[in-house]
Amino acid sequence: MRHYRRQAPIRRQDELADRAIFQDFVVARSDRLLRTAYLLTHDWATAEDLLQESLAKAWFAWPGIDEPEAYVRRVLVTTYTSWWRRRWRRELPSGDLPDEPARDDAGRREELWEAVGRLPAKQRAVIVLRFYEDLPVAEVARLLGCQEGTVKSQTAKALAKLRVDESIVKELHR
Repeated sequence: MRHYRRQAPIRRQDELADRAIFQDFVVARSDRLLRTAYLLTHDWATAEDLLQESLAKAWFAWPGIDEPEAYVRRVLVTTYTSWWRRRWRRELPSGDLPDEPARDDAGRREELWEAVGRLPAKQRAVIVLRFYEDLPVAEVARLLGCQEGTVKSQTAKALAKLRVDESIVKELHR
């Protein structure tokens, strides 16, 4: 029976180096990744939670990750999708709203965001990654783990839904 010596000092140094590299990555990329998370969730607090959970998942896989930003971005999308599937969807009461609020550019953007928010999770992810993150079809397909054709069809379906969304159509005809 062969006995192997433990290489604790080397492993400890590797862990410290990985931790430093991971910390540098988090400092350098958190703002961009948080923006992606916000674009998916439409809520800063939820986006921060999503990013934190995604970074925690990435930490456990860190030594084997070749492209950290792409990996974390994919974890963001898949974690968001699993959250969205689990979320109980119901109407929430709101106060009395005026019939026709004043619309400015910020109001139009908000209506568009609300319309994007009504898209299914995968279609929203495709729209965010393609048009807000400005990623090519091939990169979106790689991040979502699907074929380029799927990205194109999901994009077409999402854009078709946005074209007939009442809140956007009303605004265009004003």
